[in-house]
This record gives sequence, structure tokens and C-alpha cells, in this order.
Amino acid sequence: MNIFSTIGKYFIFLKKVFSRPDNKSVFYKNVILEIYNLGITSIGFVAFVSLFVGAVVTLQIAYNLENPLLPTYLIGLATRDSIILEFAPTMISLILAGKMGSNIASTIGTMRVTEQIDALEMMGINSSSYLVLPKIVALIFINPVLIIFSMFLAILGGWFFGDLSGLCSTAEFLDGVQYYFIPFNIYYAFIKTIVFAFIIATLPAFYGYFTKGGALEVGVSSTKGVVNSSILIIISNYLITQLLLN
Repeated sequence: MNIFSTIGKYFIFLKKVFSRPDNKSVFYKNVILEIYNLGITSIGFVAFVSLFVGAVVTLQIAYNLENPLLPTYLIGLATRDSIILEFAPTMISLILAGKMGSNIASTIGTMRVTEQIDALEMMGINSSSYLVLPKIVALIFINPVLIIFSMFLAILGGWFFGDLSGLCSTAEFLDGVQYYFIPFNIYYAFIKTIVFAFIIATLPAFYGYFTKGGALEVGVSSTKGVVNSSILIIISNYLITQLLLN
């Protein structure tokens, strides 16, 4: 019964979040600030993970395609499709759910327990919209950019380490990357990314917003936000895949 109460509370929270901003100029400034705090600061982390996971994906595919009857360019093709369809949009989003989600939940949770949110309400400001809506807009804008960046670096890392290890030459890898490319796969990845960005922005914010207690409860809310947003990303990943690729 508690889960249905939480779901209902979450949707009521979203209704309050999507109200018209009280001050548009402040709203736009907050969006830019959130793009920097949540997105731009994640570029280095995303780059590091993408390069090495792209390399691992290529090496594992090469290991499983050790058959003289299979052309080597299949390594590049399989690496490309694995990264575009699943690794970049889903795995990077799960990683970002940990980084961004904990930041969002702990920040809003701290504001709640230190009564800063109560102060906003006393001034007649819709605190949920003021605090959460800029984060939603920022992540829906910046996360697809991070995913494109991740795709590029992961394929680059796969090419570099595949060529360095001698498993796949540059020419063969590039042939595979270009072979029978389906543009819809990019749209599919973007759709997933936008849905995941919405989950990352709203679910940790929800748990942070309704934090009660002190510093310990802020940590609990942060953990719940990250874990539950990761679970919801995995479930929505299955549903979107079932709808769009089946």
C-alpha cells in the first residue's frame, strides 16, 4: 500500500513542479546554472568511462568473433550498434543517475532540513517548481549532448585499442562502423536519453524534497533517489525497447 501512496505523492509533486515559473529571468539563470553544475562538470567523467568501456566492448566482441569464417569488419559493426543502442544511452545514464541523482537529492534534502524550502514557501514562491523545474529542463537539454559525446568517444576508444591490440585494423573497423547504418537507432537512443534524464531529475528531487529529520535522513533520501531512479531507468529501458524495436 505504501508504494501506491508514494507513486501518488510523486505525481502530485510533478503537478506542482510543472507550474509556470514565478520569475522567468531567474528561471533561465537557474537552468544555465544547472546545465553547468550537473552537465558540464560530468564531461570528464563521461569521457573517461566511454573511452575505456568502448575499448572493452571491442575487445570482448573480437574475442567472441575469433572465427576465420567471420569477416573482421563485424567487430566495428557490433561495437557501433552495442554502443549506440545500449551502452551510451543506458549505461551512461545509470552512471549519471548516481552522480547527478545524489547531487540533486542531497542538495534539496539539505535545503529541506535546514528550513530553506520553508523560507521559500513563506515568501510565496512555489519551491518545488523553483528548485526542480530548472533541473529537468537542464538535464533534458544537456544529457543528449553527453550521450552523443559518449558515443563518439566509445567508438573512438574501440577503434584505438582494437588497432593497438592488432585484433582489428583501422580500415576494417571503419568499414564495420559505416556498414548498414540505421539512422533510427540514433533517434531510439535519444528517446531513451530524454526519458532517463527526466527520471534522473525528478525522482531524486522527490526524495530530497520530502526529507524529514537531519543529516542522516538526507543520506537516506540520496540513496533512495539513486537506487529507485536506477531501477526505473532499467524498467523504462525495457518498455521503450519493447515499444520501439520489437
